[in-house]
Amino acid sequence: MTSNQNQHDSIKNTKTLTKTNLKKPTLYKVLMLNDDFTPMNFVIYTLETIFRKTTENAVSIMLKIHHNGIGICGIFTYEVAETKVMQVMNLAKQHQYPLQCLLEKE
Repeated sequence: MTSNQNQHDSIKNTKTLTKTNLKKPTLYKVLMLNDDFTPMNFVIYTLETIFRKTTENAVSIMLKIHHNGIGICGIFTYEVAETKVMQVMNLAKQHQYPLQCLLEKE
């Protein structure tokens, strides 16, 4: 086989790649609701452990929740947001607090 023949076969066997436009996933806000029974320190602890917030950020979010009745803990894809909500609810239940968390489409 000649060199030209090898090049021709190589070009002939090359596959064409098509570009696929991927759609960005829908994002969801995880919201925490204020209540009169859950201690502020527990809310801060929850924000630090489940949402990996610094103490400074956790305190800031907790104060927004306390003053506004609701606060954003983070924005995630649906599966991650759903998991975070369940983790918060389970942790609150474990400590016998009525802390509520929910999802909202962004």
